[in-house]
Amino acid sequence: MNIRPLHDRVVVQRIDTTEEQVRGGIIIPDTAKEKPQEAKVIAVGPGKLNDDGKRSPMDVKKGDRVLIGKYSGSEIKLGDEDYVIVREDEILAVVA
Repeated sequence: MNIRPLHDRVVVQRIDTTEEQVRGGIIIPDTAKEKPQEAKVIAVGPGKLNDDGKRSPMDVKKGDRVLIGKYSGSEIKLGDEDYVIVREDEILAVVA
């Protein structure tokens, strides 16, 4: 994938950690399932510009596993893959 986010934006891909369990023959449609909060960082922007005109370094890097809000960011689709573009301040934590 060839994408370069701008400023303090980060491109992440949600990691589906839930296993689908069917009980009693009830199948839950994809639209009713909760969105996973864990994601993998795919690309990182150069950082936010300060008032001095200098860039603040980003706290996350490509390959990090992070936690994001269920409804944060903008969802995009590139090819067959779904991604989310979030601002760095929308990232809740880095999973070690």
